[in-house]
Amino acid sequence: MEDSDDLLCLFSARVDNRQGSAVIEIPRQEITVGAAKDGEVYRVALLPSDSADGESEKETSSGRSLRESEPKERRTDPDLPVEEGDQRTVTIEDIGEQGDGIARVKRGYVVIVPDTEVGERVVAEITDVTPNVAFGRVSERKDYYE
Repeated sequence: MEDSDDLLCLFSARVDNRQGSAVIEIPRQEITVGAAKDGEVYRVALLPSDSADGESEKETSSGRSLRESEPKERRTDPDLPVEEGDQRTVTIEDIGEQGDGIARVKRGYVVIVPDTEVGERVVAEITDVTPNVAFGRVSERKDYYE
């Protein structure tokens, strides 16, 4: 499947039945730091999950959610805009609730980089990739004009 360049965000979510309606929750970060805005209307595409059996998820020490039975190799998805080990020059757009820098790459995909400040340009080595977000560490700090 080919993603549109107009794609604002990409995340995985469970469909829940609430009072007779099917509900999909959008992660708060897509409203607070992303391109989505409260009260706006968006087109939504539903794609099948790799795990229709409802595998449980676990949270890592940094608050990341990973499927317990999902091997590391499957978390590197060719449809995602980054892969583990990539070196990406990013500009930190915002600071998350836990103090980590938030950057966006192709199609609005979020990369979280600790120890950074808003407006800072860094080369981030991607250390972990999930369907919703990637995590990186600073490998080089760039001058504003570079």
